[in-house]
Amino acid sequence: MNSGIHHNLQQAMQAFHEGDPNRAIAILKIVLQEDAINSDSIFQLGLACAQNNRISEALIIFECLLPYKNSDARIPYNLGLLYSMQGNYQSALDAYDLALEINPGDVESLVNIGSAYNDVKNYAAALDALQCALQIKSDIPEAWSNKGIALNNLKRHEESVDSYGEAIKLNPGYFEAWSNQSVPLNILRRHSEALEACDRAISLRPDYAEAWLNKGNTLNELRHHDEALILYDKAISLRPDYAEAWLNKGVSLNQLKRYDEALLHYRKALRLKPEFNWVYGNLLHLKMKICSWDDGQESVGSLIYQVQSHSKVTLPFPLLALVDDSSLHRQCAEIYIKDEYPLNPGPGVIARRPKKSKIRIAYFSADFKSHPVALLTAGLFELHDRSRFEVYAFSVNPHPTDDEIRGRLKKAFDQFIDVGTESDLEIAQLAREMEIDIAIDLGGHTEFAPIGVMSYRAAPIQVNYLGYPGTLGADYIDYIIADKTLIPTGSQQYYSEKVVYLPNSYQVNDRKRVIPDQEFTRQELGLPEKGFVFCCFNNNFKILPATFDGWMRILKAVEGSTLWLFEDNASAALNLRQEAENRGIDASRLVFAKHKSPSEHIARHRQADLFIDTLPYNAHTTASDALWAGLPVLTCMGQSFASRVAASLLNAIDLPELITTTQMDYEARAIELGNNPDKVAILKQALANKRLTTALFDTSLFTRHLEAAYGQMMDRYQADLVPDHIYIANSWSLRNY
Repeated sequence: MNSGIHHNLQQAMQAFHEGDPNRAIAILKIVLQEDAINSDSIFQLGLACAQNNRISEALIIFECLLPYKNSDARIPYNLGLLYSMQGNYQSALDAYDLALEINPGDVESLVNIGSAYNDVKNYAAALDALQCALQIKSDIPEAWSNKGIALNNLKRHEESVDSYGEAIKLNPGYFEAWSNQSVPLNILRRHSEALEACDRAISLRPDYAEAWLNKGNTLNELRHHDEALILYDKAISLRPDYAEAWLNKGVSLNQLKRYDEALLHYRKALRLKPEFNWVYGNLLHLKMKICSWDDGQESVGSLIYQVQSHSKVTLPFPLLALVDDSSLHRQCAEIYIKDEYPLNPGPGVIARRPKKSKIRIAYFSADFKSHPVALLTAGLFELHDRSRFEVYAFSVNPHPTDDEIRGRLKKAFDQFIDVGTESDLEIAQLAREMEIDIAIDLGGHTEFAPIGVMSYRAAPIQVNYLGYPGTLGADYIDYIIADKTLIPTGSQQYYSEKVVYLPNSYQVNDRKRVIPDQEFTRQELGLPEKGFVFCCFNNNFKILPATFDGWMRILKAVEGSTLWLFEDNASAALNLRQEAENRGIDASRLVFAKHKSPSEHIARHRQADLFIDTLPYNAHTTASDALWAGLPVLTCMGQSFASRVAASLLNAIDLPELITTTQMDYEARAIELGNNPDKVAILKQALANKRLTTALFDTSLFTRHLEAAYGQMMDRYQADLVPDHIYIANSWSLRNY
């Protein structure tokens, strides 16, 4: 390098140092215009800047070089690397494309294109680029590892595991590939292998925070939450700004019901990474669990706006309890399904099958245990007509619990198949091999639910029923079981499924449920000896400030009355007592019921006078419990599925006088009944008379109606007709008890 060029380059670097990039660019252009041969010196200067982490300066240097050395693929290639380091992935992709134009088949550019597409979540494009690279040169560990990332995000989890395996074969010390392989292994429920992969990554690189996080995630999947917390803390100690570790630690704390601590961790995670998918909605749901209502309206307003803007801001379930808007519920569900559980065409289309003598129906659930879904459905499974149906259970819970109700259910099915350790694809393939005709998803968007199985088309007909009160937003779910109270015909547009209208209530109930002889005293339950007892045993997250405001007005208007609530956690009870004080109500007028066995819970209803409901997420199983126990339920019916369930039950038991449609009427009716115990006594007698003579608790009648619906679904399928709305006529003659 001659002294003049050297001087000019020093001047350019001085300009950079003084914060004057325009002067530096002008100097570099002068050098290049004088003699393009000088570009080699400038190229080396750019490399030196990049190696010393002076990224902005290196970018300027290579951008200046590009017009003068447009046949040198090294320049756009290095630009691509530098843009990627800055997170400017589109510019990086453009630069790599230019490098390929100059040097077609450049493997390193193809690998980096795949990596950049992974970074912008265009996984299909990433896979194309990486496959091209591997066809040219198959021994590049980074290409196999990046391919594993793309395949995992395309829900091709088995292939993802194999791709990481190829990377590891080529480079056994590739700790990132070991750690990343645990992610699809977890999804496939191959947890022991996932733990081994994480341990291998940690042994290779003990300070690799991602491996500690992934091992924590595996332990969390195994419900070893306390152990997971230790590993998340290790990841945070290595990377204090590691948003994913803060978030996942919050998830573990949430599972342990350490809600206040979980809330702090969710907030920290969002401060570090505001763009986290689904976390804002989960944070609001967590606040609702502990009845922490600060900034409630503002937060819900933000949530609504973000859903309407198609953001991945909340899972579908939390929204049901916050907003009474069926259109928004559908939009939210569709956003979630599109991102997490789109239709997976991998297994192919199910070939049309010849008609069999019996329809094979399969119920898929994570809740075949002491759980509301199981308690409601046990009688249904037992009463299915075996001359027309073969009835199967697919238990998808990876952590099954053996209890009395599970033992009963195992006897109720023709086959009870425990598939909790199998992958979604494996479960769907098994259902196909068994030629299941109708797959009923009893979970929807709840924990461990089988929606992933349904995304592979487990059966030619797939049904959304009972476990989730709303649309699933998935085009591969054909029908939703409902009734005309839940989904008026004018509301069908808010459901991605076709609606099956049962004639009474959509909700099945088990007529065999025993009302125990056990008598609790008020003193035993912590209730005052005298005074009217309003109760609501709904989950605490269903209590919105507006509902609570109404309850406090009711207590003020009914002297000496008590509000008896379910206590899910101590923080919620503490916060609700404080909210009562804030509204001028003595906190002692709120009494909290602890967890009890299902039979004891039914028995204690006798000490309440009136069940008062929540909006927009009504009492569902809790309303059935109350009515079965002889306790009247007062509800306010909203617009969405979740807000109309109690009304559906009351119509089916012929007590429409307990359905209101405005907050004002709801409060007025509660106050009227609270101040007139004689009217409540009349209601209780009416309920006692109707409990076994109306449709709500007629399990046999319900079963025949549901079977009629299944029959019509199959008739349409056999006739090669697309799913359509189905209306089942009421038929008391179908009783068989």
